Amino acid sequence: MRVGVAGALGRLGSVACSAISAADGLDLVAAFDRDFAGERLATRIGCGGDALIYDQLEPFYAVGMDVVVDCTIYPVTVEVAHTAIAKGISPVIAATGRTDADIIALAADCEDHGVSGMLVPNFSVGAVLMMKLAVEAAKVMPHVEIIELHHQAKKDAPSGTAKLTARRIAEAGGSADVPIHSVRLPGYVAHQEVLFGGLGETLTIRHDSLSRDSFGPGIVLAVKDVRKRLGLTIGLESLLFPEVIS
Repeated sequence: MRVGVAGALGRLGSVACSAISAADGLDLVAAFDRDFAGERLATRIGCGGDALIYDQLEPFYAVGMDVVVDCTIYPVTVEVAHTAIAKGISPVIAATGRTDADIIALAADCEDHGVSGMLVPNFSVGAVLMMKLAVEAAKVMPHVEIIELHHQAKKDAPSGTAKLTARRIAEAGGSADVPIHSVRLPGYVAHQEVLFGGLGETLTIRHDSLSRDSFGPGIVLAVKDVRKRLGLTIGLESLLFPEVIS
């Protein structure tokens, strides 16, 4: 499977390039970033073989690929994804910050072009388990709040993971308006607590990504699975737990 990475020189993009390069059955063929156009990806981050870095989407997509992993930022991600879909390329979108209207438009675009895509707020398998456990707990402990903690450079707040957790809780019949508290401080990577309060007791479900390497296996999983699906899939939950609504 031929794969391109957009935002390849960023924090998550570098992880995606390394994970894809090391994965069986995946071929990293091109990178997109606003800087270093024409250089080999291997020169910048030590992986990617002969993959070149492009600073424009047209020549990047012209290399030919089945899947693009989008690690750019909002609103660049909107152009990256919709251009891919128009070309029959399945986007696996890591970028967060999209509005509900953006997500509806993305799903419609996938449907109109018959191209599958994935929007994944968090590629950590542990984070998926955290959300799954939180949904189960919310069914019997309805008083819940979320605290999410990230590095100071993260642009969006609340995080996509926190918003998806709240959405999953609502879909399972829990609170439709779960409060979310955001922390942005140096030293953090990606962390989330889901706190439940009951009569004389509390429950905390917490996940910590201590390194961005924790996102690599989930990226590979999504890339290998996306073209087996129809339309837009949100999150990794349905890959690990097929009964979960995507």
